[in-house]
Amino acid sequence: MTAKSFPLVEGRNLDRQKLRFPPDFAGQLNLVFIAFRQWHQRLVDSWVPTAEALETETPSLVYYELPTIRALNRFSQIFINEGMRAGIPNAKARQRTITLYVDVDAFIADLGLPPEQDDIFVLLVAADGRVLWWAQGAHSASKEEQLRTAVVLAQTPQTPPPPPPLSQK
Repeated sequence: MTAKSFPLVEGRNLDRQKLRFPPDFAGQLNLVFIAFRQWHQRLVDSWVPTAEALETETPSLVYYELPTIRALNRFSQIFINEGMRAGIPNAKARQRTITLYVDVDAFIADLGLPPEQDDIFVLLVAADGRVLWWAQGAHSASKEEQLRTAVVLAQTPQTPPPPPPLSQK
């Protein structure tokens, strides 16, 4: 299955800042972890060392955690966000954690991903919203290798094909 473009969504990070994606993606490349259940955090955490290494190695890359929850009323959203905020004292982690309250099925379909919420999705997204690579589930060496290859390819200038030869008349 081929992923599409990242759909326009809004959310607030744990510093209460409102963000819209893809316009507010800060990197030329953005590593995005989409989680649907509280227990998915351990799956996201399995990727964090790789994400931190890639951010250090690739200055144009920024990573985000997007807990994705079905649309709820504003009071419920505040309750959930403040609970997460209390559990995450690290300022940088608060900035990069943006909760999305959306129609989850439609969001997954718009991304062109399998209609599952029992696992996390990991996406490499260009600044313009193009999904360049994606995987599902916990970190593995093979997934990391694929991701690193995608990062290198995304940074490699694409040379246009040579013009056709001039016809000889």
